[in-house]
Amino acid sequence: MSEHDEKSAVREVIAKYAMEHFAYFRTPDGTPYAQRIGHPIARPLKSQGVAGSHRQELMLDMFNEGLGLFSGTAMKEALDLIEALTISGSVRQVNIRVAPCQTAVGVTWLDLGRDDGQSVRIAPGGWQVRKPSADEVVWRRTQLTGELPSPQPGQGMAGIDRLWELCNFSDAESSALAIAWLLGCLDPAVPVPAPFLTGPQGAGKSTTARMLTRVIEGMSADLRRAPKDEDGLITAVAAGWVTPLDNLSHLSADMSDLMCCIVTGAETIKRALYTDGDVHRARYRRPLLLTGIDVGVIRPDLGERLLHLKLERPARRRSEAELWAEFSDALPAILGGLLDLAVEVRAQQVDVPADLRMADFARLCAQFDHVHHLGSLPAYRASLDDLTDDVIEGDVLAQTVLRHAATMGQGPARQSSSSWLDTLTRLYSGSAEDAPYRPLPKGWPTTGKVLSDRLKRLQPTLAARGVIVEWGRHSRQEDPARSRYIEITPGRGP
Repeated sequence: MSEHDEKSAVREVIAKYAMEHFAYFRTPDGTPYAQRIGHPIARPLKSQGVAGSHRQELMLDMFNEGLGLFSGTAMKEALDLIEALTISGSVRQVNIRVAPCQTAVGVTWLDLGRDDGQSVRIAPGGWQVRKPSADEVVWRRTQLTGELPSPQPGQGMAGIDRLWELCNFSDAESSALAIAWLLGCLDPAVPVPAPFLTGPQGAGKSTTARMLTRVIEGMSADLRRAPKDEDGLITAVAAGWVTPLDNLSHLSADMSDLMCCIVTGAETIKRALYTDGDVHRARYRRPLLLTGIDVGVIRPDLGERLLHLKLERPARRRSEAELWAEFSDALPAILGGLLDLAVEVRAQQVDVPADLRMADFARLCAQFDHVHHLGSLPAYRASLDDLTDDVIEGDVLAQTVLRHAATMGQGPARQSSSSWLDTLTRLYSGSAEDAPYRPLPKGWPTTGKVLSDRLKRLQPTLAARGVIVEWGRHSRQEDPARSRYIEITPGRGP
């Protein structure tokens, strides 16, 4: 046999073994994956990361079965052929931690992060731990996929109580909102606002954030520092489900906008590596959890996507070792109680609140209240109201608009953006004879266009305080040029 024939035979042996033991497919973004037949975990063909690649998996399987140790060249060529075959093959979605069931409506799955693929099936009639079939769900594992303990059945609210006993929430409303957020994290179809943990020094904000994260991600999960740029944050959220960011002291405008996209869902498109014209698509929507933010620097659109959870200093201090040993011991009961509650809550039929931006989460709160009457929906409204106050306190333009609206009476006022800029600037700077002059603050709008853009961002915040801002054009009877105007009307908000 010639050397060429020998190499071809080796490639054929590898390809035949691979096709007999693995199913190959592509994700909607075009990434090729391999899934062991009868097992729910898939691995990317090309990854060389610590989570392992299919190439490593295949090489190890063939070696353990006594087929020999093949050269890297032969393995690469065989996998290149298999990757090419996936172009015309099936397209499947891979998931991290939670996923909808592909074969049953209303059923979701929770990955326990175990090597044997055991997962939790959450259905309308109850939940159970078993290994899903390849048709039901496909899991993707990363270094951030920690292992969860087997949840204890029949816990109900007793399991939730064990979590509340370990956390330092200052009121029942914050406790209820924390559980509503955890319920949302179990449902891949529900965008959830990002909990923002506040409290005095020593209230255990970081510790509570770890606990909430580890209920979903396991004991190996930990808090992270905020990435410095967009690429870093997208990489962080793509590798896990819950993204906990600790001790944030400042958010740039771009990072704030990106967090809005992560909470409600978006995608990024970048040039694929080592190509000139191909692109790589990355879709993401993940639960965020934040601590340490001064809300005054939060932009209004992010403020609508936050969940204010208040903490207080504990009456009794415990050592780290004691606290986490107790939490680890309670985690199976906490997770079981959360799953029991998820089944109960999802069965409730309630109306969707139409006045809140994150209506899916508001509906979940209403379902939760229908079961246990803990007032999570009123608490969510109060949380948004608190955040609105904080946003206004940190935005001089919003304060000036509200101050002007208080003197307008009930009728609307229409002006061009430039005229509004002049009106608001005069009001703030104190150009009236009986008021001292104040220099304009940094970031004050310099043109009518900048003012218009700022007001669009502030529109929901101002509406929450009864001031409606709208844009339009004059009719030809009013102005032959049909110039644009901004209309401000006080007293029409909720």
